[in-house]
Amino acid sequence: MDVTPKSRLQLRLQNALFVILFLGVMGLLGWLSTRYSYEADWTASGRNTLSHASQTLLKKLAGPVTFTAYARETGTLRRQITELVNHYRRYKPDIELRFVNPDTDPERVRQLGVTVDGELHIAYAGRNTKVQSLSEQTLSNALQRVARSGQHWVVFLSGHGERNPHGAANHDLGDFGRHLLDKGVNVQILALTDKPQIPVNTTVLVIAGPQVDLLPGEVNLIQDYIRAGGNLLWLSDPGPLHGLEPVAEQLGIEFQPGVIVEPAAQLLGIKRPDVALVADYPPHPVTQDLHTLTVFPQASGMDLKTPEGWQGQVFLESGARSWSETGDLNGEIAMDRGKDVAGPLAIGVSLTREAPQTFDAQGSANVAGGRMPRATGNAGADKMEQRIIVMGDGDFLSNAFLGNGGNLDLGLNLVNWLNHDDTLIAVGSRTAPDTTLNLSRTATAVIGLGFLFFLPLLLLGFGLSVWLKRRKR
Repeated sequence: MDVTPKSRLQLRLQNALFVILFLGVMGLLGWLSTRYSYEADWTASGRNTLSHASQTLLKKLAGPVTFTAYARETGTLRRQITELVNHYRRYKPDIELRFVNPDTDPERVRQLGVTVDGELHIAYAGRNTKVQSLSEQTLSNALQRVARSGQHWVVFLSGHGERNPHGAANHDLGDFGRHLLDKGVNVQILALTDKPQIPVNTTVLVIAGPQVDLLPGEVNLIQDYIRAGGNLLWLSDPGPLHGLEPVAEQLGIEFQPGVIVEPAAQLLGIKRPDVALVADYPPHPVTQDLHTLTVFPQASGMDLKTPEGWQGQVFLESGARSWSETGDLNGEIAMDRGKDVAGPLAIGVSLTREAPQTFDAQGSANVAGGRMPRATGNAGADKMEQRIIVMGDGDFLSNAFLGNGGNLDLGLNLVNWLNHDDTLIAVGSRTAPDTTLNLSRTATAVIGLGFLFFLPLLLLGFGLSVWLKRRKR
């Protein structure tokens, strides 16, 4: 093809038009990128996307949320904070993020007690809290704290060898107590022998496995608390009830003798025969968002005969092949149909009723046994629902077993439900299975030698061969 002045002009015009269009498209894409954003999370666990629990929590927050970050302008900390908060902004656009340089406003920093570079202060509905570490779990826990409508006091009975919510022993509930505090729930220990009354600000009374008998006067106080409409969490264990028989009779609970044995546990590699497993959950507010296995070591079964005026439900049940073993747990174990009770057996039961109450000016119910927040839902605007949970096991919340399966989430759901915080759900930490590569020592040595020695030698040899070939030409 002959190049004429006319064709040369056309080629130049085409090239110029292409450059103009290309620059125009690039400019348009650049402008769009400043106005709109798109993120794709390809990680195996979705660790760069908020969990469903956090998304649900954000939907429950009716008003704006303000994050104030006290971080210096140098370094990458501000960028990390912005990236994390932006994950929340995707589901709640009215989240506001402010930055304050602690070096330029030291007086304000001292007044607020800021001690860590990057400390976040969160404000919502007139309530404030702060976090000193950056993760979805810490931020969502903080949002739960400011989302709670009032002060919740979970009071643990003590003085009879009960599990301690601040204790470090394997059988204690110290780890669980710390999780409650992280989520804005106040934890208190009560010895009725020292203070012969249940505090009026008690929202949930917890009886966690007494080891010695309660005095008759203490039992009467607990029964009066229940009659008045107080919420109760009773973590029982196999064996004697230590004076709580009148409470069990009041609630229509009969504990089966023996310990629940679950044959399916051995198939999962659990060597202990006295571990009950629950994987299927009936519809109940406590378990509606629970999809993982829960583990109950040394649990006792229960029969529920719902008292008049109450609504009762079994929400945790052992497997169909389980039974309550009344004999020795050592050696070969088999069910004795003359003595043992066949499964499935109730491990957790709930009781609810419309409680006697009078509402104060803040919309809370003042009952003889405590002060509870106004119930929400189908019960009606001015009706108060009393809630009671009885568990045939207390070990599942102990320091030794809290991390097994969904035990922690179940425990938090129990307390949230009893506190009438139905909209708050447990936000657990998630693992990222695609970030860890486990290599044997041999594989590590092969990879190390390959990249440090063999690959450089191979490239050197290839380069020498090319140089020699060119030299011979």
